Amino acid sequence: ADLRFVGVVGEEGLGDLRGMKHLFRDGAEAIDTWIEVDGGGLGRVVNKALGSHRYRVTFTGPGGHSWGAFGLANPAHALSHAVAEFQAVADTLTRTGPRTSYNVGRLGGGTSVNSVPFEAWMEVDMRSVSPESLDRIDRALHQAVTRALDHENGLRREGPPLEAEVDQIGNRPSGEIADDHPLVLRAMAATRVFGAEPSLSRSSTDSNIPISLGIPAVTIGRGGVGDHNHSLNEWWINRDGHLAIQQALLLLVAEAGLVAPIP
Repeated sequence: ADLRFVGVVGEEGLGDLRGMKHLFRDGAEAIDTWIEVDGGGLGRVVNKALGSHRYRVTFTGPGGHSWGAFGLANPAHALSHAVAEFQAVADTLTRTGPRTSYNVGRLGGGTSVNSVPFEAWMEVDMRSVSPESLDRIDRALHQAVTRALDHENGLRREGPPLEAEVDQIGNRPSGEIADDHPLVLRAMAATRVFGAEPSLSRSSTDSNIPISLGIPAVTIGRGGVGDHNHSLNEWWINRDGHLAIQQALLLLVAEAGLVAPIP
């Protein structure tokens, strides 16, 4: 088998897996199997892709002085109302049914404390194990923005109405590779060689792209130990990290058929 070692870009945040989308684009050289290394630990084997939608919502208006232009529709007020409207519905959608999440991760806008902002924006992340549930919470966001826009424009005493834009900034497809697929079984076997018990899981990684295309793919850990991902006190220690490198090489050799089975 031909082997390709790839370092891709755009996995985190607003990258939207753009490196992987380029690698697996229409017309690109075909890739038969993908092995991804991402995340800490040794035992996790990701064979299920968690889908997500991400949006940047922006309310805009003329802006002005907080006293002299009081009465103008306020983008920050509209944004706040949109968050509240969205959460009121999203909370009910995520209480039951397939696991689904939502998060307002970033907010911004305004120029000073004594100015009606000309712009206010937020970035929203929504995820679900179910494409149908993801579509439902997606619609809830759009509807919340519309209601918030109408509400704030209904309160204005002078000036033009606000406008709102909802721009998609991320779309990570979902999918699954069967638990008994040979690649998954090899990944689990390679994990056991190094004394760890494998656990199959679902996550959002670079493997989302090949999995969504029906191409066998797994994501295995980089080793070490850590905790509190994406928080201010996130930490990682390279404890026995070399085992993950050996695990990855063993899986690669086994999947590529570079050695015969031991009799």
